[in-house]
Amino acid sequence: MSESQTFAITNLLDRLISNDSALKEFILFGLKQAWACLFGGLLLFFILVTHYWYPFQHYLNRYDFLFLVAILIQVILLLTKLETWEEARLIIIFHIVATIMEIFKTSPAIGSWHYPEAAVFKIANVPLFAGFMYSAVGSYTARIWKAFDLKFTYYPKSIWPFIVAILIYINFFTHHFFCDLRWLLIAISIIVFARTSIIMTIGQNCRKMPLVVGWFLEAIFIWFAENIATLSNVWLYPFQNESWQPVSFHKIYAWYLLIIISFILVSTVHKPTLKRES
Repeated sequence: MSESQTFAITNLLDRLISNDSALKEFILFGLKQAWACLFGGLLLFFILVTHYWYPFQHYLNRYDFLFLVAILIQVILLLTKLETWEEARLIIIFHIVATIMEIFKTSPAIGSWHYPEAAVFKIANVPLFAGFMYSAVGSYTARIWKAFDLKFTYYPKSIWPFIVAILIYINFFTHHFFCDLRWLLIAISIIVFARTSIIMTIGQNCRKMPLVVGWFLEAIFIWFAENIATLSNVWLYPFQNESWQPVSFHKIYAWYLLIIISFILVSTVHKPTLKRES
């Protein structure tokens, strides 16, 4: 959300809610969050709608339709300058990194989850639209950074976040063969970013939140979206083959770790701006 758009919305809220600044700030916060979720929200909308109503099944696979829709959304974001080419390049890198992991996770030897429908646009067992679901996480991270003009306190030296992200990515593969280190990695991430807080600009006010708390809240939100996606038969875990069941709460921790990878990638474009504690 640009500065001019925020200013216009703030002025409108001033006229509508003149005596309740807390409510005004809450509404503006929600609008900015919705703005940042634009790519993921639109993709989830089409996932849900096509599950219940998809009249083109005889001409185009549902997964292929979702792939084309995702590309169209991305193109529109770039043409309207709602996303920069530099941001798009990083999101594509995250897309590729996530797709490699998807190919591994859906291989017959691993079978962590599977895609039950047919697709023409796919690599191995992974329809190409799947990578865009991870791109939605990267898109949100990039857009939220701009929407709230994020600044940070006590952001760790650059080498440590990258080391944490690399170790997390490696563990997504190696935990199938060796000890799962996710709890250790979560502990390490909390230690590395223990002093780091986000400074968010909401209207004319600034609010602070511990960075790791923000990541966990985002992970919970994605977990809800994942339940909608599996309910819509986009992908299924083995325990959902017979009938749909909610995704385990433990997946929140996996999403938390994946969000860190996305955040670190986006931070190479939006350099973390440090703000001294007052």
